[in-house]
Amino acid sequence: MATIIGGIAASHTPTIGFAYDRDKRDDPVWAPIFAAFDPVRAWLAQQKPDVLLFIHNDHVTSFFFDHYSAFSLGVGEQWEVADEGAGARDLPAIGGDPAFAAHLGRSLMADEFDMSFFQRRPLDHGCFSPLSMLCPHEQAGGWLVKLVPLQVGVLQFPIPTARRCFRLGQALRRAIESYPEPLRVAIVATGGLSHQVHGERAGFNNTEWDQRFLDLFERDPERLAQMTHAEYAELGGVEGAEVIMWLVMRGALSSQVRCLHRSYYLPSMTGIATAVYQNLAQPTTAAEQQRQAAHVNAQLAGVEKLQGSYPFTLERSVGAYRINQFLHALIEPVHRAAFLADEEAEFARAGLSDTERELLRRRDWRGLMHHGAIFFVLEKLGAVIGVSNLHIYAAMRGQSLEEFQRTRNAPGALYSVAGKEATGLSWASSPTA
Repeated sequence: MATIIGGIAASHTPTIGFAYDRDKRDDPVWAPIFAAFDPVRAWLAQQKPDVLLFIHNDHVTSFFFDHYSAFSLGVGEQWEVADEGAGARDLPAIGGDPAFAAHLGRSLMADEFDMSFFQRRPLDHGCFSPLSMLCPHEQAGGWLVKLVPLQVGVLQFPIPTARRCFRLGQALRRAIESYPEPLRVAIVATGGLSHQVHGERAGFNNTEWDQRFLDLFERDPERLAQMTHAEYAELGGVEGAEVIMWLVMRGALSSQVRCLHRSYYLPSMTGIATAVYQNLAQPTTAAEQQRQAAHVNAQLAGVEKLQGSYPFTLERSVGAYRINQFLHALIEPVHRAAFLADEEAEFARAGLSDTERELLRRRDWRGLMHHGAIFFVLEKLGAVIGVSNLHIYAAMRGQSLEEFQRTRNAPGALYSVAGKEATGLSWASSPTA
């Protein structure tokens, strides 16, 4: 079973990445940042985790306010560095762990945390600023560890409470310890400490609170879980209130932890802290593991008995992302026009596999579904090429349209999601088509 080897806390100010990229180690102004991260880097090298569960927040880079979630779990295969305005940092992409992430997602949802899930969104300094200091990546092959990102929406109020973050950590512990593979997992919490970057209070810091927060975090996290956002903002600045993310990591550890390293440095705008906490939890028993596994899988238990049914799981979503993305893009007029003008060129542009191209050429609706395409992008393809939903339903069952229509209460009812630009819908004017 998977094991939580410990927790890491680290600020994620862009100051850290700036110092690393410009090799400021020997500059006395910047040297304390490197000194703060060196013991953490050494601990990771000694512990050799398989996966870092990375708790961070995006800074209006890959997550915008058209859809802003409280808790977003990254389930993708790889994570690129985001461009935050003047080009991405010169860091390699880091691999994800989709199978582990999917298990976490199922477990958290079973514990009634209504997660959102994301793939193929680049990660900004909330992740890569501390990560570049924590793990070696300069050699061929890049990073020696995988990463599962957990993005917390802490910029647009209302945001999750400190208590909710702590409880999410407790649910993560159950999720990790019930994963059946022998992974060594380190949980990294980022953000803070005290800072405010907007308004007339910009530049606010409170070093006394920063030290007290670190004390309470180690010895009495329950006190921190009780605090309101306003209290965090008063003591540590509005943006400094993001330290509630640390409580996710703390909730996943044992009630008593051993602090192996702790540092603090305030060079300019943000109090930079690093810390390592050893998890002192006892191993879970076989009975506990079996109980949690049953809980995680309870909602879909038995669904395999429903012949011809294929729930669209996170695993299917990751595995078939490319074909679903290609078909989803047909909602955009420019992509529709390009597809209708030259399908083969669009297949090449999207990098579709030979299998995916052939399935699309044949309009193999059932084959596309078996490959992982969700029905709701197939109906978009149908709308573009003039095929009704009923034609697709019939193909799913391996029947002709006429055979399928005989099973309907209104055999002449044909329809699609096609809108005002639709052409070639000859069946729309003929109920027996």
